Amino acid sequence: QLQLVESGGGMVQPGGSLTLSCAASGSGLSYYHIGWFRQAPGKGREGVSCISPSSGWIAYSDFVNGRFIISRDNAQNTVYLHMNTLKPEDTGVYFCAASSRSADARLCRGDSYDFWGQGTQVTVSS
Repeated sequence: QLQLVESGGGMVQPGGSLTLSCAASGSGLSYYHIGWFRQAPGKGREGVSCISPSSGWIAYSDFVNGRFIISRDNAQNTVYLHMNTLKPEDTGVYFCAASSRSADARLCRGDSYDFWGQGTQVTVSS
């Protein structure tokens, strides 16, 4: 059973940067599409970015606007989300998730992903 653990969250000032990590165990990460999702207080979950097993396909939500970069190291069973120029509206709990359903996973929607981590809090505030 694939297990995912996020890390790297924290508090940062507007304009700052954070790098989130998603570490996998129990199964090789290289078979899965991986997505980063977030949930702000009082709001629903939304997709941030998704990446294919080979990194040949990547998608970002419009609000990312060039500020975030998703990457993966299959040898290390880890996926990263490098976040720059953070804004207060980026505050929320960030989750990584995995999907073996390639066609569905490329919609980068939460209901297409089967395995979830526990989340890591990101707070952007002055």
